[in-house]
Amino acid sequence: NRFSAFVVVKHLKIAMTSWDEKVGGEPADYGNAVLSANGSYTILPEPVKTFLCNFEAAIRNRNVYDIIQCYEAQFPKLTERFFAKYNWPATQVVTEIVSRSLGGKEPDQLFVILYTEMYYKHIYAHIAGGPSFEDREASYFNYCDFFNFVLGTDTPVTHELPYQLLWDIIDEFIYQFQNFTQYRAKLKNKKDEEISTLRDSVTTWNIHSVLNVLHSLVEKSCINEQLRELASGGDISAVAGEFGERQLYKMLGFFSLIGLCRLHCILGDFFQALKVLENIDVSRLDLYCNVPTCNITTSYYVGFSFMMMRRYEDAIRTLNDALAYHNRVKSSLAGRPDVADYVAKQTDQMCHLLCLCLSLHPMRVDEIVHAQIKEKYNEKNLKLSRMDLDEIANTFQYACPKFLSPVPPNFDLPENYQMNPMRQIKEEFISEIKQQARIPDIRSYLKLYTTLSIEKLAGLMNTEPQVLHRELMCYKHKMQNIVTADAAAAAAAEAPTASSSELDFYIDGDMIHVADTKVARKFGELFIRNILKLEDVNRALTRLDQFIYGVAAGEAGPQAGSARS
Repeated sequence: NRFSAFVVVKHLKIAMTSWDEKVGGEPADYGNAVLSANGSYTILPEPVKTFLCNFEAAIRNRNVYDIIQCYEAQFPKLTERFFAKYNWPATQVVTEIVSRSLGGKEPDQLFVILYTEMYYKHIYAHIAGGPSFEDREASYFNYCDFFNFVLGTDTPVTHELPYQLLWDIIDEFIYQFQNFTQYRAKLKNKKDEEISTLRDSVTTWNIHSVLNVLHSLVEKSCINEQLRELASGGDISAVAGEFGERQLYKMLGFFSLIGLCRLHCILGDFFQALKVLENIDVSRLDLYCNVPTCNITTSYYVGFSFMMMRRYEDAIRTLNDALAYHNRVKSSLAGRPDVADYVAKQTDQMCHLLCLCLSLHPMRVDEIVHAQIKEKYNEKNLKLSRMDLDEIANTFQYACPKFLSPVPPNFDLPENYQMNPMRQIKEEFISEIKQQARIPDIRSYLKLYTTLSIEKLAGLMNTEPQVLHRELMCYKHKMQNIVTADAAAAAAAEAPTASSSELDFYIDGDMIHVADTKVARKFGELFIRNILKLEDVNRALTRLDQFIYGVAAGEAGPQAGSARS
């Protein structure tokens, strides 16, 4: 009996962790069965079956609250419990299970598409060895089905989906394109059959298809027109159109703008990455949507694009605001470990970028952010401030996104090409840094004087006056950055240039005249801000105290009255 019980338990364990699309014999009860790896039917865990039916019902009934519960709460927990290292049930199996629960009716089409998207997303994130070529291709065609479902109609679809799910679809769509492009560029150890398959599949995850989808969503939703109208204080409904009035299309259009920014950034077109966001105030992303992963991702790619365009002040401001925002919302991300890990990695990259930008363009940042950087990256900051090229290269390589080439590799010469775009962009960045190598030394000496001769400064720096004169001109040129009045205009990618250095100078003959433009730190503002916060807390505590005792008095009042009567 013990042996037979062990066999049953072991069999059920396999059933809960192994799934396959292979069709076996007709089961006794299709609604309670799935296919195991050996082709026989086994019992599906009841919580999984309940989740699938509830998720389909929530989508069919347009119940956004239930969709959020299924997608953000139940799906991660079930994944961790039953499918941490294994596939979820295949779409064909799930469709028949849900159909059985509906009395033979077909499940909602959008449910099938969304479940398939989650199925392949799980393979990318959790399955050892990653997706196969067939998985990548099938996932691409499923995204085509989703976008055709949304865009291929004359009237808007009536479904509503939560913002987090819509953002995850756009974000994962671009990630899988990025992943496939790198997979296709790794040809060295691939077999001839694999290379032949890739050669014949040039339309799968094609850059033109990805761009076409994102631009179609932007155009269909009229999101740029809505954002311009919002900025001017006008009536958004007057320009939204039939599709743009629906939240589904409006948010897909907004997230597509963010996706285009990311896509242009990883392709190395940093100007266009900022240009597509010209109608968005990147410093107030929480005004448009309350999706922390979207806001942090946007700030990362915008900040990186600013840095690559030598707009260090805008980059520092963007990264500083993003890190301060992360400090406020990180507690709300603790419930989703997969999202929390991704955000933690991206914020660490932003910290490295901020250290890099501050070494090139020193300026004030948020006190909490400054304390975090000083505590975690003090040694790195010292090396960066000394213009250590090896440290700068390592920091850049860690903090930069995974760059792509938009064209297929040379299949006739099977080599690994996936790192070539990153090497090329890193070389350009290091070349720019080498031109600024003497700027920290010049800045440190100029801080000590109001006037000094070029000959004296050349002696202090152990160089020739003619060479120093060129380096001073380089300092003036490199400190001429595009400076904007606010972050909304900063994303427009076009603005007048001005000196953004804390030190400015001019040369009159052989004399250097230094002007310190640094604004003295106002400690009074810090005290006033914290006093106001303390007063807000005291008022909140007073209201809470009144509410608690008011309720208690209200409950005690009738009893006291009846006792007196």
